[in-house]
Amino acid sequence: MAYAIISLGGKQYRVQEGERLLVDRLPTAEGKTFHPEVLMLGGEGKFELAPKAQVTARVVGSPLGEKIRIGKYRPKSGYRRHTGFRAKLSQIEIESIGSQRSATKKDSPAKQEAPAKQEEAGAKLPRGYADMTVADINEKSGRWSSEQVEAALEYERAHAKRKGALAALEARKEHLDGA
Repeated sequence: MAYAIISLGGKQYRVQEGERLLVDRLPTAEGKTFHPEVLMLGGEGKFELAPKAQVTARVVGSPLGEKIRIGKYRPKSGYRRHTGFRAKLSQIEIESIGSQRSATKKDSPAKQEAPAKQEEAGAKLPRGYADMTVADINEKSGRWSSEQVEAALEYERAHAKRKGALAALEARKEHLDGA
């Protein structure tokens, strides 16, 4: 049985095809598919670290976690406080494990009809950019080429508009232009 170890939200999960699991809330809409970062592939007594293969997952739902009650109490003073917490979760289903990158690109006609400019910018973006935090962008932008920094700047201005990311990318761009 083939399995993969994927990384989502800073946590690692061992998954197989057809398996459903609850993870921290994802920005992906319900019913949409996405490709999590694959750390390892394994099966039949063999494994591969940092594979080029891809895992396809679909968001099935967005439930709330079980309610957790939190109570504070100090004896002899009458101090009592109660609060609660429910985690926001996403239920995902693993659709496929394996190297089907070229097949998924051919099968989706909607992606082929996208404007050439967006495809060009998406191709220049660093891998996994949409899932990066501002701290990740600040740390990793030092290794990006000028084309990747430009594409990331365009993406931020058009989509996310995160001030910290914009500042880090603009500083990196000035560094590259000055060098």
